[in-house]
Amino acid sequence: MADISKKEEKILNQFQDLSKQAKPKPKYLKNILLAFIVGGIICTIGQFILNMLIKYGVPEDAAKKWLPIIMVFLGALLTGLGVYDKIANFGGAGTVVPITGFANAMVAPAIEFKKEGFVFGVAAKMFTIAGPVLVYGIGTSVLVGLVYYLLKLFGFI
Repeated sequence: MADISKKEEKILNQFQDLSKQAKPKPKYLKNILLAFIVGGIICTIGQFILNMLIKYGVPEDAAKKWLPIIMVFLGALLTGLGVYDKIANFGGAGTVVPITGFANAMVAPAIEFKKEGFVFGVAAKMFTIAGPVLVYGIGTSVLVGLVYYLLKLFGFI
């Protein structure tokens, strides 16, 4: 590596100091509160939909199966309309955790890479974020199911 003169080193240090001063400080408390509120609102909407399904005669077991489908549809629809990104910019991580965040993670890359075609664009790119979630989610559920089966087989449960 080339030797740096004292003058160059001084300039480099000044640049780093200016860079640190210009970098905005994250507002952790504000971000945490917004994520909590927005995530809570999404979950409250889900609870409202569940209550309405049950109120209008859908059996509770069926309503619990329909709710994730409805929430994923709403997340995908809002992503397609460009609304979910605005909500995510405001609420941060509060939009990622609910199941609507999974829909957003699937739809947003599909929309972005649509111009590359349906196979190498939409189909390939929509699993770039959601793929690892599916792999580890399914893998973990298989392992937990196997442990449960073995514990039950040997009389521990």
